[in-house]
Amino acid sequence: MTDTRYLKSIRYASFLKILGGSDHAVMVLIAILVGVLSGYGAIVFRYMIRLVQWLFFGSGGATFLETVSAAPLYVKILAPALGGLIIGPIIFFIAREARGPGVTETMEAVALRGGRIRKRVSIVKILTSAVCIGSGGSAGREGPIVQIGAGIGSMCGQLLHVSTDRLRTLVACGAAGGIAATFNAPIAGVMFAMEIILGNYGISSFSPIVVSSVVATAVSRAHLGNYPALAVAKYNLVASWELAPYMVLGVFCGAVAVLFTVVLHKTEDAFSKLKMPDYLKPAVGGLLVGLIGIVFPEVFGVGYDVMDMAVWERLPWFSLFGLVFLKIAATSFTIGSGGAGGVVVPSLYIGAMAGGFFGWAVHGLFPGAATSGAYSLVGMGALLAGTSHGPMHAILLLFELTGNYQIILPLMLSCFLSYIVASEIRKGSIFTLPLLKKGIDLQAGREANIMRYLKVRDAMARNVETIPQSLNLREFLKRAMASKHTNFPVVDDEGRLAGIVDFQDFKDLIYEEALGDLIVVRDIVTEKVLTVTEDESLETVLERIGFRNIEQLPVVDRDDPGRIVGVISRHDIFSAYNKTLVKRSLGDEIRRV
Repeated sequence: MTDTRYLKSIRYASFLKILGGSDHAVMVLIAILVGVLSGYGAIVFRYMIRLVQWLFFGSGGATFLETVSAAPLYVKILAPALGGLIIGPIIFFIAREARGPGVTETMEAVALRGGRIRKRVSIVKILTSAVCIGSGGSAGREGPIVQIGAGIGSMCGQLLHVSTDRLRTLVACGAAGGIAATFNAPIAGVMFAMEIILGNYGISSFSPIVVSSVVATAVSRAHLGNYPALAVAKYNLVASWELAPYMVLGVFCGAVAVLFTVVLHKTEDAFSKLKMPDYLKPAVGGLLVGLIGIVFPEVFGVGYDVMDMAVWERLPWFSLFGLVFLKIAATSFTIGSGGAGGVVVPSLYIGAMAGGFFGWAVHGLFPGAATSGAYSLVGMGALLAGTSHGPMHAILLLFELTGNYQIILPLMLSCFLSYIVASEIRKGSIFTLPLLKKGIDLQAGREANIMRYLKVRDAMARNVETIPQSLNLREFLKRAMASKHTNFPVVDDEGRLAGIVDFQDFKDLIYEEALGDLIVVRDIVTEKVLTVTEDESLETVLERIGFRNIEQLPVVDRDDPGRIVGVISRHDIFSAYNKTLVKRSLGDEIRRV
């Protein structure tokens, strides 16, 4: 009988052989498939939300806000609670990863499980998020579609049995496709996947992610049309002096972003301590949202209608101010209680209200300044940059979401200031803070705690290829050309560390044959050597190597810095990291079994 594991292992190789051995071509083809499925996933998800909204609230108005405002009092109170009662058991008993925003869970899967996401997660997420949002829960649809698209990418990669690095890329392809199709924003989808999901801008991942994002956008536009998600007036920067108020807006939005992040996760902590079954808690959260919605129906659902009103300056200042805090409370109740929905659109909503209120105050003090709509628009991007710690995707998302490229200077300035303020006030974004509470610290897409735990002795190579300082240039070049390294520790006559010689030190001498016997290594050595000891963490070593772009560092005895005990390279560090990560993952799997 043929071993099924063997068949799985040759699937990707078969595709590779068919396409003439081009790994890049295979990944692009798979990315196209992921993009198509992610695009249709976003479309199905959007129509499911509309269906649920119709089932709970009917169709009594031109917009969802009008419909829910006209609903009877008991419907406003009980609809979100009933939605929570439906989704709670589904999440608790079938796929607990489906609770919450979805982005955090995707980041964790990429960093700690090599991109492996259970196949059932996408189905459960699309169902529970549609019910949660459609019944009036205060959440966005972007987080669920990120997890849905990521699940599709992971499923495709697992079926083809691709490597871990390729699987991570395919997960990012699905996430990019989901964002692109949801917001009609292909560039923002790419940036979100690389800045937030992967945590790096690797060239090898870039092409498949771009392809997936473009394909998903094309699918979405074919069925939903090609128009901005928010139709706004063409606001401009009135004068150069107005950059000063926009700078203050960035600081203000950074502070509000921290408030939103803290309140959301404090609410989640409070619900976790509530002594009742977890599968009933979303119903409690929904009931609290319903009580707010009796008086303020603007907090129900995604909130695009209310954001439209803010950017078109149809809300009074006290509504703008009050909805900042009411939306924070409603979203915290929905997500913190265990509901399923995203936090990107709520961030945009809160930013629109905060920016609009700030703009009203600025225009009141300086009548020559732009009106509140312009500040509302910039506030959307600034607050998203503060909550997500991703200013680049926030800027691009606002451009594509609104189609307005005329306020690029204030938008960029406010977004980066908001990000700086938020990250300085509190470590961790709205996505990574839950992971930090579990002891998982993601930096550049990797679990930093592993790097802190592992020591140099766990990864170093003890067989050191040293060069005597008295060796002539001719013999040294022979050794260098035969070696896989580009820098070499240099030792004196007693075998003690005398310096290091790098490719940059001898590259100009390679073709100077006449100097082969006249120059010795001592003449070209760099005497100031950066070294590490065995008991230092890999995180510290990686920072030193990355900052100075050094291939490898000599490892010396802590008590005798002149004695070399080994070397450590970037490859050694990531090899040790990956091995530890595999052991941890296997341990988790065994414990689950």
